[in-house]
Amino acid sequence: MSQHTLRRTAAATTLAAVAVLAAAGAASAHVTVHPESYAKGATDGVLTFRVPNEEDKASTTKVQVFLPTDHPVLGVLVHPKDGWTAKVTTTKLKTPVKTDDGTITEAASEITFSGGRIGAGQYEDFDVAFGQLPDSAGQLSFKTLQTYSDGKVVRWIEESTGGDEPENPAPVLKLTAGDPAATLAPAENASAGTEAGDTSDSTARGLGVAGLVVGVLGLAAAAFAIVRSRGARS
Repeated sequence: MSQHTLRRTAAATTLAAVAVLAAAGAASAHVTVHPESYAKGATDGVLTFRVPNEEDKASTTKVQVFLPTDHPVLGVLVHPKDGWTAKVTTTKLKTPVKTDDGTITEAASEITFSGGRIGAGQYEDFDVAFGQLPDSAGQLSFKTLQTYSDGKVVRWIEESTGGDEPENPAPVLKLTAGDPAATLAPAENASAGTEAGDTSDSTARGLGVAGLVVGVLGLAAAAFAIVRSRGARS
């Protein structure tokens, strides 16, 4: 193999590795909900929807979060955010929910945040308080539409089927068989859960990227060594 060919091989290896790293970064930049799980039937908690901006030349100007109505989230309240207007849309439930305070016939089905801007390389956290989570489901999927200033709409609506993560996954909250009262009552517990979830996500992503970087450096070093060896023999 000629020295020229070896150099081309090394360059191709480096470019491929850069593409892998870029793809890894893009894959993690989707809309998520925090914390990642709550106990079934949990009461008086907070869900935080984190919305990153993926575009370099456009800002996020609207976020629409759709709440499930087959397993409704009761008592939804939106935390005010400077620069943003929140609109909560309710819908009549096909199956009313009986609670200690009476029978609930309507629940929130959509929350639209608009009026603000999320710039390139930035994200926003939108906090939504709830009165009670359903106790009859294993998870809740919050399909989300993200609208950009250039008119582009990203649909975070795909649900995982147990294999690889879909390209545009919907935010998913897992519901566990824990003690609802112990999971949260005070808002600070929800905040702590969010921080723990964020730390876990960041650690996992950091380890994954670190592994890729080590592999890239190893391939690049090997290719460079071969090139030098061939050059010396010539």
